[in-house]
Amino acid sequence: MAGQELPLTVTGGRWEAVDLLKVLAAQVIVWHHVSAYGPVADALHASWPSMLAWLYDHGRMAVQVFLVLGGYLALPGLMALQQRGASFPAVAIAERYGRLLPPFALAMLFAMLASALARPWLDVELAGSAPNILQLVAHALLLQDIVGVEPLSAGIWYVAVDFQLYTMLALLLWLGRTLHAANGLPALPLLFVAVSLLWWNRQPALDTWAIYFMGAYGLGMMARMARDATDCRARALWIAGATALGLFALWVEWRTRLTVALVVSWWLATAPVELARRWPSAVRSGIANAGRASYALFLLHFPVLLLGNTAWVAWELQGPMHAWTMAFVIHALSLTLALVFERQVERRLAFGRSRNG
Repeated sequence: MAGQELPLTVTGGRWEAVDLLKVLAAQVIVWHHVSAYGPVADALHASWPSMLAWLYDHGRMAVQVFLVLGGYLALPGLMALQQRGASFPAVAIAERYGRLLPPFALAMLFAMLASALARPWLDVELAGSAPNILQLVAHALLLQDIVGVEPLSAGIWYVAVDFQLYTMLALLLWLGRTLHAANGLPALPLLFVAVSLLWWNRQPALDTWAIYFMGAYGLGMMARMARDATDCRARALWIAGATALGLFALWVEWRTRLTVALVVSWWLATAPVELARRWPSAVRSGIANAGRASYALFLLHFPVLLLGNTAWVAWELQGPMHAWTMAFVIHALSLTLALVFERQVERRLAFGRSRNG
């Protein structure tokens, strides 16, 4: 997830443009799942069908924001790690796995507990069946979708795909540098980005693999190259290259998800550093905190949603007022839990890694 990358700094501080994208996209994903699962979702659809239909059909597009951000945030750290020499891919991949897995594992324990509490009240299709050893091992290795086991929580496919994308980029950067030392982003990753946009991303059967998503990830990489360019000409060339590649891919086959990814990449490449400098400090601090907690929100909101739907059935609630109240309670509790989880779990784990490193 994008929230797990090295901290982004622009002129010495966090860049609000990135945090704002994280915050907005994460909330849309929460509401997409609220609109998609359980009796609360059914009651919401009955009260405002057009809005809930939009969230259900298009809310998933927010994932494209995180895909682009993933490439944007991963690239500089990986290029810096290349200085470690031949061991670079193994070191980078191991460090990435070490960052992703501990919070992921804790969140999955919470998801299993929520599922156990929900199972007597909700359909097994929503609450899930009791997990088995194969499921647990597959999730620990971030292979649950590849081996076809039942996921322990909704949306966690993205964590596995994010790890695949990071691993692929690390290997491509290493291989490209080995084959031909070059300054900047080697041609090999860009080749994979182009093939993904023009072919792999048009094959729905590939959507459990990184190659399907490499195009959006690569647009984020190109936006980062534009942002970090030392002169206007180089910056313009990166922006023009990403734009031409994205528009050509859309001409080959229109994809709304790709349009979202292309717009996000433009934003990252061109948004002013002074975007939020005049905002009140409390607002900027809140956005930064919520941005840091976006990965935790992604991991934790579905178990909270399960518990909310369980309460709905157990308390025999009904009607639009109760439905919207429960939906906002689910959202608020998810965000609160994510903020606590990021501060008390993710930061402590990161501090432990830094001390051991």
